[in-house]
Amino acid sequence: MNHKHLEIREAVPEDLPILLKFEQGVIQYERPFAANLKKDPITYYDLEDLILRKDALMLVAISENEIIASGYALIIKNSKAFFNFKHYAYLGFMYVAPEHRGKGINGKITEKLVTWAENRGISEIQLDVYAENESAIKAYGKMGFKPDLLKMRLNTTV
Repeated sequence: MNHKHLEIREAVPEDLPILLKFEQGVIQYERPFAANLKKDPITYYDLEDLILRKDALMLVAISENEIIASGYALIIKNSKAFFNFKHYAYLGFMYVAPEHRGKGINGKITEKLVTWAENRGISEIQLDVYAENESAIKAYGKMGFKPDLLKMRLNTTV
């Protein structure tokens, strides 16, 4: 599909039905990386809240009148006292419909979210990626993101 006419805009409450489907797509994609997720149905986000918040920006990408991707930035205030920044932007809900992946759409959304954060005086941008999700790590690395702290876990099945 040709993405010459790709539009990226702010999400609106009317987009919620497709965004809720995208959320389930994110969860299904991440299940192989996250053995500790509860069984369905689960949700990750309060999507309506993210759309309406003043300290967040939820974006959708549209091609041929169809929403095909999403992502948000949320300003997190009061970071840990030992960091050299007080606030940072957290990126999440980065989803591209399977048939549109590999075409740079996630990168375009990420660029707009980073610009939005920078325009608000935010110099620290963070996101989470599962350590085994090599394609996501590679894609975000191309955009300048670098691995930071690796969280480790142990399931003792008590």
